[in-house]
Amino acid sequence: MSAIAINSLNQGFSRTSINPSGAKGALLAHLTRRGRLARFLMVLSLAIVMVAGFAMKAGAGTPASAQISAAGSYVQVLVASGDTLWSLATRLSDGGDVRAFVDEIIVTNSLATADLTAGQKLRIPLK
Repeated sequence: MSAIAINSLNQGFSRTSINPSGAKGALLAHLTRRGRLARFLMVLSLAIVMVAGFAMKAGAGTPASAQISAAGSYVQVLVASGDTLWSLATRLSDGGDVRAFVDEIIVTNSLATADLTAGQKLRIPLK
């Protein structure tokens, strides 16, 4: 059995349930559209924060190039006549990927072009 009571403040209806012993039960709460939207956005934002936290803990936010340069171990090389980036990278790469090593040298020294001059000093990252 249920009873309907008129709420005089907002002229709406609220529904209460009455159990067989005659005592009133809890009000049946229904969220409005705005309430459901607020609840959804709160749960969504908490989920995003949790995923971002796990991603940062796993190291997904750190690029590989930042990890390499973070070591801070470099060798300074004086460029001789006839040296190129490719020849320096081949000599110092220890059998690794020469193209990637050339790119590291360019980024480390902030070179605009691949041209080298005799007597120029370059910082070469150690592997």
